[in-house]
Formats: sequence, structure tokens, C-alpha cells
Amino acid sequence: MVYHSKPDVFSIVSIFLLIWIMGVVSLVPFITSFAIGIIMSAIFVISAIFIWWYAVSIQYVFCEDDLLIKGGPFQNKIPYESIRRVAPTSDKLTGYRISAADKGLELFYQRDVHGSIKILPKDKMQFISELKKRCPNVQLPPNQTFE
Repeated sequence: MVYHSKPDVFSIVSIFLLIWIMGVVSLVPFITSFAIGIIMSAIFVISAIFIWWYAVSIQYVFCEDDLLIKGGPFQNKIPYESIRRVAPTSDKLTGYRISAADKGLELFYQRDVHGSIKILPKDKMQFISELKKRCPNVQLPPNQTFE
């Protein structure tokens, strides 16, 4: 079963505006010839496309033995038996994140250096119910809403 990430439009637009501003400012001193300007612009456009691809392609795939988290060319496999706890989070700027959005879920697991990952599936309740089916030992905070 595949769950897509809920995109955070404000963060994506902010990142792209910042990239374009930094790109223009950093390109101006290096443009001594037309060829250099074209090369620098191509590198900048390819980088921007890569970041866009990463931001809009985030998905969470429930495989047979593990949860596969994919974003662009990056993948992270988390075995179900290593997932210990799921908690809501609104912490936007810290931790290992696959998504820039706030008000997501934090999966705590053993096996990796980070110990947790912050995600934001479109339908959190359906995602959590599927996770509970595949990982019955997962702990959820009592009386907690995941809206």
C-alpha cells in the first residue's frame, strides 16, 4: 500500500524563492562570458529541478517486511519490528525529516543513527491504522488525535 506525502506549499515556495535569489546573486560575479553564464544557469536549473523532484515525490510504501520511505532518489527502509512508537509532532526545524511540513508524525525506531523520522502522510489516520496492522507492537500516545 502506498501513501503519498502531503506537500507543504509554503515551504516549497519559500525554498524555491530562496534558491532563485541565491542563484541570481551568485551568478552575477561569474558571468564574464556568455558560455559561463549558460553553464552556471544550467547547473542551477538542474539543481532546482532535483530539489523539486525530491519535494513532490515523497511517498511511504508498506512492503511485506518493512516501511519504505522514498523521496526522489533517496530511500529509507524501516523494518516493522524496529518501529517502537508513533507520536504527533509540530516541530518543523529539527530532527531527521523527509518532509518540510509541520504537524506530522514522528516514527521512533531502533536500528538507525537518528532513532526517529518525521513524516507527513496525506491521510494520517489511515496510515496509522495500516501501520498498526503490520506492526502490532507500536505504541501510540493515549487520548491523542493525529489530525
